[in-house]
Amino acid sequence: MSATRTGEPAAPAEADPRRWWGLVVIALAQLMVVLDATIVNIALPSAQRDLGMSDGNRQWVITAYTLAFGGLLLLGGRIADLVGRRRTFVIGLIGFAVASAIGGAATTPAMLFGARALQGVFAAVLAPSALSLMTTTFTDPKERGKAFGIYGALAASGAAVGFIVGGVLTEYLNWRWCLYVNVPVAVAAVIGAFALLHTRPGRPGARLDVPGVLLGCGGLVSLVYGFSEAQPRGWTDPLVLALFAAGVVLLTVFVWWQTRAPVPLLPLHVIRDRNRAGCFLTMMLAVIGMFGMFLFMTYYLQEILGYSPVKTGLAFLPMTVAIVIGSTQISARLLRHVGPRMLMVPGMLLASGGMVVLTQMTVDSAYASEILPALILMGLGMGLTFMPVFSTATAGVAPQDSGVTSATVNTSQQVGGSIGTALLNTVATSTSASWITSHLTDPAQREQVVREGIVHGYTVAIWLAAGIMLLAGLIAGLMVTAKAPKHGTPADRPVPEPVA
Repeated sequence: MSATRTGEPAAPAEADPRRWWGLVVIALAQLMVVLDATIVNIALPSAQRDLGMSDGNRQWVITAYTLAFGGLLLLGGRIADLVGRRRTFVIGLIGFAVASAIGGAATTPAMLFGARALQGVFAAVLAPSALSLMTTTFTDPKERGKAFGIYGALAASGAAVGFIVGGVLTEYLNWRWCLYVNVPVAVAAVIGAFALLHTRPGRPGARLDVPGVLLGCGGLVSLVYGFSEAQPRGWTDPLVLALFAAGVVLLTVFVWWQTRAPVPLLPLHVIRDRNRAGCFLTMMLAVIGMFGMFLFMTYYLQEILGYSPVKTGLAFLPMTVAIVIGSTQISARLLRHVGPRMLMVPGMLLASGGMVVLTQMTVDSAYASEILPALILMGLGMGLTFMPVFSTATAGVAPQDSGVTSATVNTSQQVGGSIGTALLNTVATSTSASWITSHLTDPAQREQVVREGIVHGYTVAIWLAAGIMLLAGLIAGLMVTAKAPKHGTPADRPVPEPVA
C-alpha cells in the first residue's frame, strides 16, 4: 500500500483512474450473489410443479444454496488471501455461471438441488473476494464512504431486488430464467474484472489450515443446517438438537485450534477487535429481523392480499429505493463526520419502528397507508446501518487478512438469515395454530378465521423481530466505538482503540 502524507488522502485512490468502473464490476457480482438467495423464492411454486418436487423436499432449493454459501465462506475468504483476490473473484464468477446454467436446465429435483449447492460453493468464493477487493481499492475516507455506500445498498436491497426480478421472470418467461439470468451477468463481470480490476498476487508459499477448514466449515454447516431443519421439524427434533450440538462443539474446537495453528484460517485478532466484533453482531441481528420480514411480507402480499408475483416484487420497490437513499445519500455522506454508531443506532431504531408499524396489519390492510410507511422506515434503517457496518468491519485489516475478514462479515449475514428464517417462521406458525384452534368456533367461518390466524402469527413474529433489531442497536451503541474516518487514521492502517 502506498504511503500517504499527513493530512492527504491515501495514494491508491489516485493511482487507478478506473477504480469506479471496477466498483461497478464488484457491485454487479455482489448483487448477483445476494439476490440469488431470494430470486428463486417466487419461482419455487412453478419449479415444484414442473419437476414434481414434494412439499418436504422443496425447501432444498433454498437450503442447498444457503448451506454451502454460509458453511464455506471462511474457506472462500482465506482462498482469496492465498490465491489472489482477482483470480479468486474470476473463478467464483465462472463457477457461479456454470452452476446457474446447470440449475436452469435441471430435469429432476436432485439436479436442481445439486446445482443450487454448487452455486453456494462458488458464492462462498466470490463474495469475500468482492468485498476484499473493495477494501483494498478504496482507502481514502471520502471515497471509501461513497464506495461502501453503494456496496451496503446492494447488500441490504439485494434480497428485495431478488423478489422483483424473480417475479418478473417467473410471470413473463418461466422459473428457469431465474437461474439463467446469472450467466450473462457473470460473463460481463468476468470481462470487466480482467479489464478493470488490479490486485497483488496471492502468497505462493502459504499453506491452508486444513484442520481449521474441517472444524470451522463443519461447524458453520452444522449450525446453518440445524436452523434450516428447525423450521419444518421443530426445535426439539433429535436431528436439529444433534446438529446444534455438533456445530457448537466443532466451533469451540475451531477457536481452540486457531490459537495454535501456524497459519490460522481465521486469525483471532480479527474478531477480538471491539469494533469489528460489534459490527459482526449488529449485522447478524439486523439480518435476522430483515429476512423474517421478507418471508412474512411475501406470503402476506400473495396469500392474504392476493398480489401476483410481479405486483409482490414491485411492492418491495419503495423499500429498495429507501435503502439506496439511506446508504448512498445519508450514511456515505455522514460517516466522514460522525462515528459509525451514530448511524447504526438510529438505523436500527428506524428499522425497528418500521417493524412495529407492520405489527398493526390485518387481513384487509391498505398497502399505501399501512404497509408502505413501514417498508420505507425499514429501508432507511437498513441503509443507515449496513454501509457503516461494512466499512468499519473491514477498516484497518492487514492486506493478507482482508479476504477472511470480508468472509466473516458475509458469514454473519448468512447465519443471521438462517436463524431469522427458522426462528421467526417457527414462532409465526406455532402462534397461528394456537390462535386458530382457540378462535375456530363456527366451521362456516373457517376460511376467515384461518386468514386472521395467519396474520396474527406474522404480527407476533414481527414484534420479536422488532425487539431483535433494538438489541442490534444496543450492541452497536455499546461496542462500536470507532471515530469518524476523517478524524482517525486512513482506512489502510489499523484503526486505534479509543482510550477508555
